[in-house]
Amino acid sequence: MKDLILLHGAIGAGSQLKPLAELLSLQFNVHTLNFEGHGGRPINGVYSIDRFVSNLIDFLDEIELKNVSVFGYSMGGYVALKAAALHPGRIDSIVTLGTKFQWDTETASKEVHMLDPEKIEEKVPRFAQQLQLLHAPLDWKDVLKGTAEMMRDLGNGAGLTDAELASVHIPVLIGIGEQDQMVSIEESKRVADLLPQGNMMVFENFQHPIDKVDLQVLRMVLLSSLFL
Repeated sequence: MKDLILLHGAIGAGSQLKPLAELLSLQFNVHTLNFEGHGGRPINGVYSIDRFVSNLIDFLDEIELKNVSVFGYSMGGYVALKAAALHPGRIDSIVTLGTKFQWDTETASKEVHMLDPEKIEEKVPRFAQQLQLLHAPLDWKDVLKGTAEMMRDLGNGAGLTDAELASVHIPVLIGIGEQDQMVSIEESKRVADLLPQGNMMVFENFQHPIDKVDLQVLRMVLLSSLFL
């Protein structure tokens, strides 16, 4: 069977993709991982896309995989595309969902504002508890602070370049939820157009959070897109 890696989003963890992994287990050898600083995995340094790319490549080396497909949710899609640009030949197809591509100082400031640990604890304590459980024994507040710094770096130009996107010569489907409040259809289409084998799909009624996604619909899209 084909190998498929599922990559989680920022402030998320591999465990969030287990339900999807189970739905795909009859068609793929499915693998998940935690990026450093997520899901209880310690981080030695700062949060960055490049570090997470290294996590992915190290994982592929560890289990001796070369030509794999990748589904990347949110930040996971960004990491997958960066890895494909920097390490050609390791990934043979990618599907992203809800990946934010447009980063500038204004965008980063807006997103960082949503990651204030004290405000989350005060206004949405249930979400704070979920983050605590998701990242234990790490301090979930440190996860948010590290992610905020990474977003600031992206806003300052540390992200994917147009040249890097144009160098990814593999099939890529850029997925965007119709009701996604974080990612725009316009930025998704722009990236799909820059990719030599890029396409875009709008998922009707999909919101940004992975737990708001219809996994059966997503499963069918992954099967049709990755059985190339």
